[in-house]
Amino acid sequence: MSIRSGITNLAGCAMLVALAACTTKQQAVSTPPPASPPAPRTAAAPTASVVSRIIPGSVQDFKVNVGDTVHFAYNQYNVEDSDKNTLQKQATWLNRYPSVQITIEGHCDERGTREYNLALGARRANAVKEYLASLGVSMGRLQTVSYGKERPVCTESNEDCWAQNRRGVTTITAGASS
Repeated sequence: MSIRSGITNLAGCAMLVALAACTTKQQAVSTPPPASPPAPRTAAAPTASVVSRIIPGSVQDFKVNVGDTVHFAYNQYNVEDSDKNTLQKQATWLNRYPSVQITIEGHCDERGTREYNLALGARRANAVKEYLASLGVSMGRLQTVSYGKERPVCTESNEDCWAQNRRGVTTITAGASS
């Protein structure tokens, strides 16, 4: 064998060894097996990462899970059918937590005199109080106050804003956890 063919064979062997080493490294760095698809979520079994921080029987529980506000038509104080569901949920919640005391606030929009709106706000608060009492909530736990047009939630002068201000708000004054 000649020196030239020996060098060529030696270079070829070196290349084969280098290729073998590369192949071995590639095999050593394998890709992880494909992840299994996540289990489907069902309404009956929420994931463990969804944790409510709302304490049952708290003011936040009442506001978020029950609802504390009902609305009234212009110049009206009768409880609308669309708000009776909210008041029924309030009554159920209040009957579940009998130590809770509430104040029902009557509010009006900016139209009308101060005196007229204070009287209308009082009629709205009393309408809510009477409806809750008709659902079994003790009258001794229910207080009312009228703010008339003095505490608007919206200050623009248009119908959408006025509709937001014509409301009865049930506020917890004692007995609920914080």
